[in-house]
Amino acid sequence: MTVLFALLALVGLLAVFTIGASRRIEARYPRVGVTVDLGDGAIQALDRAADGEERGAVLLIHGASGNSADMYGALAERLAAQGFRVVSVDRPGHGWSDRFGGAAGASPATQAAALRRAAEKLGVAQAVVAVHSLGGLVGLALALDHHEFVRGLVLISPVSHPWPGGVAWYYTLGARPWLGAPFRRLLALPAGLVLMGRGVAGVFAPNPAPPNFIERTRLPLLLRPRHFRANCEDVAHAEAAVAAMSPRYGAIRAPTEVVTGDRDGVVYAHIHSQGLARDIAGARLTVFEGVGHSPHWVEPERVAAIIVEAARRAAERETEIA
Repeated sequence: MTVLFALLALVGLLAVFTIGASRRIEARYPRVGVTVDLGDGAIQALDRAADGEERGAVLLIHGASGNSADMYGALAERLAAQGFRVVSVDRPGHGWSDRFGGAAGASPATQAAALRRAAEKLGVAQAVVAVHSLGGLVGLALALDHHEFVRGLVLISPVSHPWPGGVAWYYTLGARPWLGAPFRRLLALPAGLVLMGRGVAGVFAPNPAPPNFIERTRLPLLLRPRHFRANCEDVAHAEAAVAAMSPRYGAIRAPTEVVTGDRDGVVYAHIHSQGLARDIAGARLTVFEGVGHSPHWVEPERVAAIIVEAARRAAERETEIA
């Protein structure tokens, strides 16, 4: 009985800790930017006007375990200085955005539709779409299913094709509705706080993480149970998503730039980035030497220049069509 009472007490303490820590995280990182009400939920976005005359819009979409601050912090100022309006979104279920589509919430198509609706409510009818990592699936879904919205497509260290080895066990567990609940509500947050620094270092390796990266990108928001579940669902669903989407990439017509580091230890560049350069007509692949999974932070000027180049190619294509 003593062991049982001790176990129950530990469970209670972990549950109380998660509730209290989640509230402290939300107080430290409150909503910022604009809340776009779509009727069936809301998308949170950071919206920066162009410096001077506007040349167009760029929609930034983050990857797994992140939120709008990731892409925005690395690229928004540089793109605004080049004359672009920059909208960086919390993907559905991440950051402060609501989840859409119920059981289909992890579908890239569902997320793409919600983000397009949000962009249009902000007055963005077309955009160059720049995405990172798992967000690549949402960008690809936009290019496939909403081609009139996507002027150009920039895929940074993207996930796109079937790969060997599956996903880490904690994503699979965290995505489960019932079995995953104790994990999300008792263990994920305290363990995540302990391991977050190590995880960030692994993502950036062999490059050092930027100073104060965790704080600047509001990364602890990920550890709240609802956000953690959405993240796990997205990662766990990715294998099915790439199996369904990858045969369709040949239909993408938007000018496409693919960017990757040759030292990426998170995503297999030879499968995903090279696969996209092969499958999308006219796609151009840029490989950064000595760079890991986050080229937009390690080489932000060069990545921003590639996004501007995608916009130039889009304008040239539109002139030809006209």
